[in-house]
Amino acid sequence: MTDAPAQPQSDAAAAAGCPASGSAPNGCPVSPRAAAFDPFDRPYQLDPAEALRWSREEEPVFYSPKLGYWVVSRYDDVKAVFRDNITFSPSIALEKITPAPKEAEEILKGYGYKLNRTLVNEDEPDHMERRRALLESFTPENLARHEPMIRDLTRRAVDRIIDRGEADLVEDVFWEIPLVVGLHFLGVSEDDIEDLKQFSAAHTVNTWGRPAPEEQLAVAESVGRFWQAAGRILDKMRADPSGDGWMQFTIRQQKKYPDVITDSYLHSMMMAILVAAHETTSYASLNAFNALLRNRDAWEELCRNPALIPNAAEECLRYAGSVVAWRRRATSDTDIGGVPIPEGAKLLIVQASANHDPRHFENPDELDIYRANTADHLTFGYGSHQCLGKNIGRMEMRIFLEEFTRRLPHMELVPDQALRYLPNTSFRGPQRLRVRWTPEDNPERRDPALRGATRGFPIGPPEQAAVARRLRVAEIRDEADGVRAYVLEDPRGRALPKWSAGSHIDLADGAVSRMYSLCGAPDDAGRLEIAILREAQGRGGSAHFHDTLAPGSEVRVAGPKNHFHLDETAARYLLIAGGIGITPILAMADRLKALGKPYAIHYGGRARPSMAYLDRLARDHGDALHLYPRAEGRRMDLDALLGDLPPGVQVYACGPERLLEDLEARATAWPENTLHVEHFTSDAATLDPEKEHAFDLVLKDSDLTVRVGPGETALDALRAAGIDVPSDCCEGLCGTCEVAVLDGAVDHRDKVLSRAERAAGDRMMTCCSRAAGGRLVLGL
Repeated sequence: MTDAPAQPQSDAAAAAGCPASGSAPNGCPVSPRAAAFDPFDRPYQLDPAEALRWSREEEPVFYSPKLGYWVVSRYDDVKAVFRDNITFSPSIALEKITPAPKEAEEILKGYGYKLNRTLVNEDEPDHMERRRALLESFTPENLARHEPMIRDLTRRAVDRIIDRGEADLVEDVFWEIPLVVGLHFLGVSEDDIEDLKQFSAAHTVNTWGRPAPEEQLAVAESVGRFWQAAGRILDKMRADPSGDGWMQFTIRQQKKYPDVITDSYLHSMMMAILVAAHETTSYASLNAFNALLRNRDAWEELCRNPALIPNAAEECLRYAGSVVAWRRRATSDTDIGGVPIPEGAKLLIVQASANHDPRHFENPDELDIYRANTADHLTFGYGSHQCLGKNIGRMEMRIFLEEFTRRLPHMELVPDQALRYLPNTSFRGPQRLRVRWTPEDNPERRDPALRGATRGFPIGPPEQAAVARRLRVAEIRDEADGVRAYVLEDPRGRALPKWSAGSHIDLADGAVSRMYSLCGAPDDAGRLEIAILREAQGRGGSAHFHDTLAPGSEVRVAGPKNHFHLDETAARYLLIAGGIGITPILAMADRLKALGKPYAIHYGGRARPSMAYLDRLARDHGDALHLYPRAEGRRMDLDALLGDLPPGVQVYACGPERLLEDLEARATAWPENTLHVEHFTSDAATLDPEKEHAFDLVLKDSDLTVRVGPGETALDALRAAGIDVPSDCCEGLCGTCEVAVLDGAVDHRDKVLSRAERAAGDRMMTCCSRAAGGRLVLGL
């Protein structure tokens, strides 16, 4: 379904037939719901995504008179604002949303408080000059040294509560640990840690909250003391900048770049980074535990399968992230989603709403720890202002989940507790979160070694290969010579994900993992069916599954995933299969029959006994079926079959590489996007450093340049630089790691793009493709 473009507010209001409630600064009327919106009201404070559901559906960009801001709620619009930090300046990100009374300003002045620009609210070119100078501490290899400390702090926190049977996760665990981690990361000594612990919450209320006038004075006192304490500690660091902390590194960098890193900048960053490192991670962790414990199946799945923890943490950041919204200012007249925005307009861009946009996330209001695209969330922002500390935050959340699911899997929320949130526009997490458990059931009372067990995860976004369900083999049957069908089900009888024609799963058992197309009934919510040909000359995967799996065996399954989509709008279809390539073609034929579309199936194989699903094909598709068993002297004549394609025909094919290569060569003379094929094997990921050359990736949205060495892939280099790019097969087969190419020639090595798509040169698969020359400009 294609969404209609968003209407400007005047048109939207008129179309809705609703009365206007005043006018926005662009002259358009303000709808009643926009006029009523107040982010400090209870609905937004409790659930900002739900509070803005009406906006995502009806009015994705609207003016809020109560706030004096334009509110942006849809995914594409929020990402577009983040991407363009010239038109949409971050300069107001730390501006007080509630003006301070004069008395509060005098209090702050008495403490010498003068918060200057930081990485959060700087404009270009200053922002990227400083960011580049300070990036080194945030690389994965430098972050790895913090993991033992985080794990030790977490274990000691669990030790303190494990035999109590109850805890407040705020007071007992998640307020303290991220704060201590943040202070250690900055390089604050143990003696000074206590001095700063008490102040960070005051900065949040001061900047993003709406304190009453009398509360503003107390908040100002706390912020002023925070500023003063940060200055004292900074002076000690300046006297001895030899430590490993980020502030000591920044002081050393200041000597190299005194015009870029100024004295006032250091003081402001000391304060701002602590808040960013502390509260966002504390709240994110609390929100994650609250969400998972309320979705008990997801919690128990993590306890059984801790490999899912990275993706579960990422899904919690999407589902209930701690960073709700950021602010921007329009530097010129512009538009967002078709709504005119005047120069100087202030924007509240609500990531929490964007993360629940069904246009980008399927079933967005469900917590799905298997979600394939959950790392697309915008909780960390996007582009050059994306959160620098995202990977240490991920590390903390993963360790928290790993330790608690292993040591307290029976933990549950205390029933009927009302959660309270610190009133503000931009950060969200409960002030208390009470949990309980039965100490007698603690697993380590039976097995003390559980306390010290460690799994650990790679730093960075979740690896999709690890996002696998445990399914059981319900049925095995011989479909043809050397071909077995395997029917899979959930061991606990739960429904399995819906899938569409062309979908496949990744089937894994032990160290063996392979991709197989789904070919069962897509409306059977309880079962998935695949067929596996035992390949004598293969890599051993098919033989392993044939020899090892039996009814009742448990396997790991990732997906379903669909990189071979069926375009359901064509006039007619030609379906071509060779050998085991019949499996996705069969699913497509089933779908086309259900749609009442005209189609023909051309199926070639060695001999009838080796051709799978013949009975089902004859039964369900007999009138459209054409068979070519070579043993009977019948061969598929591609010249005759494809020599005169009628207009509007779509060709879908799966089978041996030589068949697909022949079709791809013929397709150069056909209209664009006529041919669609699926490959399951590739050698594209193999690199020979002796034959490759290094090149630069210029990241336009992030304003960074990343060097790719001759022995690494573009994907590896991007991740090492802290750039999140999703990936799956890492063989150039699936298209998951595709990025936009804005300039430069690409050496395409994938099996996803058509010849025309390669010739266009506007995209590449980062897991295998490279620069043909010395430089590529990417839309990252």
